Amino acid sequence: MKRSRRDFLGMLGGAAALPLAARSELVNPTGYSRAAQASGERKVGYGIVGLGRISMGQFMPGVRISQRSKIVALVSGHRDKAERMAGRYGVSTQSVYNYENFEEIAHNQEVDALYIALPNGMHSEYTIRGAKAGKHVLCEKPMASSVAECEQMIAACRAAGRKLMIAYRCQLEPTNLRAIELIKQGYVGTVESIHSADGFNISPGEWRLNKKMAGGGPMMDVGIYSLEACCYLTGEVPVEVSGISSVIDHDGRFQEVEENLVWTMRFPSGIITTCQTSYGSELGNTFHVSGSKGWMDADPAFIYEGLHLRAKGNGAAIDQPTDDPSPRQFARQADHFADCILENHEPKTPGELGLRDMRLIELIYRSCQEGRPVKVS
Repeated sequence: MKRSRRDFLGMLGGAAALPLAARSELVNPTGYSRAAQASGERKVGYGIVGLGRISMGQFMPGVRISQRSKIVALVSGHRDKAERMAGRYGVSTQSVYNYENFEEIAHNQEVDALYIALPNGMHSEYTIRGAKAGKHVLCEKPMASSVAECEQMIAACRAAGRKLMIAYRCQLEPTNLRAIELIKQGYVGTVESIHSADGFNISPGEWRLNKKMAGGGPMMDVGIYSLEACCYLTGEVPVEVSGISSVIDHDGRFQEVEENLVWTMRFPSGIITTCQTSYGSELGNTFHVSGSKGWMDADPAFIYEGLHLRAKGNGAAIDQPTDDPSPRQFARQADHFADCILENHEPKTPGELGLRDMRLIELIYRSCQEGRPVKVS
């Protein structure tokens, strides 16, 4: 069934001494190839599907400062807004589409890839339609609202011979990459446990409070950062999850989704992680790693700029803020996918990774409903 974003909304009612950034550029952990840094190469053309806060405020400005990417088309249900953005980014008005004529983008040879920045409940539909239009797809997280939708997205891109990447920008970000590197080097010894939190006090009327659009509450929105971090910091996939959710503020916001969710994960090595997420309180966004020889903190850990890593282990202390400014993370993400397209590499964060996380999220919700731990098969 084809529907516009507007229809969808209506239907739903409404070297350690070096600064971290400099060090990261030396080891080139971002996914840029050396060819990507050469001048004069063809840039990948992105069509932006959905003109909301993350696309207009972060991804599009990130593409503007990127090396291998450019914006060549816009898809929006609001023509006036789309034309304003087209003028700002030098996009032809002939390359402005709406959700009804979306399939016409197949004939636009400038568009190599689509950036899907719609509500979660629309990710699957427009990824599939984009793949059928012959375009590669960079889809915002969470990948979709269900495991079944994730599987359909992967199948559609595979059938079309198109690449699918999920926008897990933290896996390309210097602070998080440095943390992974230090753990692998044994800086904190054997990892024993990880705690991570991400949450904020959400405003009334946000589409994220509508289950049909969001798929769930803060677990789907910001809790997924903590879930992802526990997996990439340990390098493992959990074998058991256990969750508890609650609603504290009965003020009308949480009629359909949880307000708070706390969950634990047990990993094959024995590592235990505890995570919490909330739409009712300002948790910040952090992770803390406890090891046999030390500890590591990232605070903040997942936002767009100003990330800060502190650690103590093996007799040495680390205190490394990053000077990576917004929207650099989005530029890096766009260029990584551009590299994958131009050089025929697999993305670091493919659809299969988004599917894995959606499976874990569904099990965490199941644990909340059943009041018991759930094994991960």
